[in-house]
Amino acid sequence: MSEIVRKRRVLIVGAGGFAGGFIVEEALRRGLEVWAGVRSTTSRKYLGDERIRFVEFDFDNPASLADAMLKALPEGESWDWIVYNLGATKCLRFSDFNRINYEYLRSFLGALKSAGKIPGKLLYISSLSAMGPVSDKSPRPITERDIPQPNTRYGASKLKAEMLLQMEGIPFIIFRATGLYGPRDHDYFLMFESIAKGWDFSVGYRKQMLTFLYITDLARAIFDALEKAPAGETYNVAHPAAYSQKDFRRISMQEMGKKLVVPVRVPLWGLKMVSAIAEKIGVAKGQPSTLNRDKYNIMKQRNWMVDVAKAQRDFGFAPEVDLAEGVAKSVEWYKKEGWLR
Repeated sequence: MSEIVRKRRVLIVGAGGFAGGFIVEEALRRGLEVWAGVRSTTSRKYLGDERIRFVEFDFDNPASLADAMLKALPEGESWDWIVYNLGATKCLRFSDFNRINYEYLRSFLGALKSAGKIPGKLLYISSLSAMGPVSDKSPRPITERDIPQPNTRYGASKLKAEMLLQMEGIPFIIFRATGLYGPRDHDYFLMFESIAKGWDFSVGYRKQMLTFLYITDLARAIFDALEKAPAGETYNVAHPAAYSQKDFRRISMQEMGKKLVVPVRVPLWGLKMVSAIAEKIGVAKGQPSTLNRDKYNIMKQRNWMVDVAKAQRDFGFAPEVDLAEGVAKSVEWYKKEGWLR
């Protein structure tokens, strides 16, 4: 009698976020046994497929994490792969970046060891912000060989998490992702919404080069890397093409059928002032502001060009969706869902 081959198991931590839902969908498409790691309060709007299995994590109660893992899988069994997508990009207090992006990961890794659930590979979603403005003065694509110089608390917390992974003895892969966009995303939606209303705001008077990655291209790359890339490696992930703000405006106008959009260039000193005010208002309201001092440092960075040769070599990284197609897909979804009129 032939032995039944078990499907590969993957646990996606942070499955309820923007990227998480698409990562889950790609895992299902590939025929994996998919586990979604969520909080009890996480929306499951885009996690409705009956094949998804859930495990609830309470990261504010680290002692409970190992128990949750043991309840999900019997002793002696573990996930083949883990995608750790949990993180915060904006926080009410800067100390929350350290708590969510670093302390939560530390607790999770400790629980994996305690429960005996160390996977074959754990892929951690970091950020290009962990690198900082390493080549702003003489613009060239950022490579994995550059020395990280994060200039934001967000970037520093991501780099700290990367360093933790390198010390824990768990087989890891790190993705330093550039700007992620696509349907369901709120951050880039604000830019589309502004252009739809006839205004395009840019920052600083020096040319800024931007890179993007459509969300389904990230999801495909994750599983290609888990299948093919060696453990212990860090990769930049972005569509290799770079764009100026003018390029982004032109493409967005075309996809939204806008004939006229007024470009407004804000000086860096003006943005810094507005960011500080917006941050204080957010604190007063008890809600993290999209615009804050940390975001200011990200927006003033001039060079976001990325060298992806290492990812191309190791696991065949090849994004399928360029900016024009990605913007078209995103705008179509925003209109269908009533986000854009």
